[in-house]
Amino acid sequence: MTVAEAEAAVATTPTATKPIEAASTERPAHFTMTEDEIVAKFPTRLRGYDFYRKMGSPKNIVAPMVDQSELAWRMLSRKYGADLCYTPMFHAKMFANELKYRTEQWQTNEAERPVIVQFCANDPDALLKAASLVVGQADAVDLNLGCPQHIARRGHYGSFLMDEWDLVSKLIRKLHENLEIPVTAKIRVFPEIEKTIAYAKMVEAAGAQIITVHGRLREQKGHKTGLADWDKIKAVKDAVSVPVFANGNILYQEDIQRCIDATNVDGVMSAETNLYNPALFSGKALPTWQMAEEYLEICNDVPTKPAFIRGHLFKLFRYSLPLHTDLRQKLVEVRDMDGYWQFVRDMKARLMADASAGGSEFDPAAVVSDDFGYRKYPHWICQPALRFEHDKEHSQSKRLLNEAQADMPSDATIDCATGSCDNVDGEAKRQKLSAESA
Repeated sequence: MTVAEAEAAVATTPTATKPIEAASTERPAHFTMTEDEIVAKFPTRLRGYDFYRKMGSPKNIVAPMVDQSELAWRMLSRKYGADLCYTPMFHAKMFANELKYRTEQWQTNEAERPVIVQFCANDPDALLKAASLVVGQADAVDLNLGCPQHIARRGHYGSFLMDEWDLVSKLIRKLHENLEIPVTAKIRVFPEIEKTIAYAKMVEAAGAQIITVHGRLREQKGHKTGLADWDKIKAVKDAVSVPVFANGNILYQEDIQRCIDATNVDGVMSAETNLYNPALFSGKALPTWQMAEEYLEICNDVPTKPAFIRGHLFKLFRYSLPLHTDLRQKLVEVRDMDGYWQFVRDMKARLMADASAGGSEFDPAAVVSDDFGYRKYPHWICQPALRFEHDKEHSQSKRLLNEAQADMPSDATIDCATGSCDNVDGEAKRQKLSAESA
């Protein structure tokens, strides 16, 4: 059975559980080398758990986020407990062929390890050409198989390759047989758990040395995001022999260990929550202005595109900007570092006044939760962005926004162009707790 035939069989038979390579003794045509030959070609390239341990056995992982997981943000995240960071998703053909794009998007430094560079692609040769350009500066190259946005549909990449297993296998295998550093992959799940397992095993058989599982369907995005399925993540973890990272449902630090306990994964990735609270992995509840100042201090030394900075500031001050609409407009108009610093100084003065008006010093240990399990932090403390379509009148997120009687500008939303490509994390935690206690 060929790879294409195995793909068709799995698509029409939801109970199929065998990986593509295991479905037949016939080796796919694009497997031009045996595993022994690959090892002989790259004798020092580590595989699976040896590679994972070489990176320090990372547990706390910053996700690849378009225009948002740039070097300066990765440096801030590492300061607060991130063990491994992924770059933003880069377009392989543009990265390989356009110097301007590559120099604008890809930054690193000697202290920034481990780091994994993520690409989207649908052409194995273009992917290899792009990946070869980061050898020596990155620990691995990751293939994006999870982006659900319309731009990925138009570009024919990300989660819109989920139905083309032969192509996915070719992309991964091309790097596995020809790249000096390991290849990894980030996937989404199918409605059927058996098909999800078969897909993950195909990705592993092609050569992926780590698999990150975003536990949502391709259709789960934006207002339809919903909960990630930890059961499917666990099923993948149980089925493959390479390390597995989980992605989804992380609002607070303790969710990381809960996810590990529930799925037995080797690490947990955060995207959206990391953008609103870069101190997530430390467990600290810090003022938004402190995080903004520390980020800008890094940007003073690490050149960062103004649009990236603006996007981060909108997210850090998500719950304060509706209360101070004049400063929101100021942030929209700022275009340089002096302007961003002045905005943060002005916002800090306002928020410190708001904090003083509360009459008592903020005590993280005294924070209570609302009726749905969300912590009722004051607006000037870093906290996850919560979706509240299930509890519109009572949730903490709705309460804070109602206080200002204002809606967030479109600049502050996350999509594939301005924030998390997989749009993960800001979930209905109470639904999750209720489901687990049922």
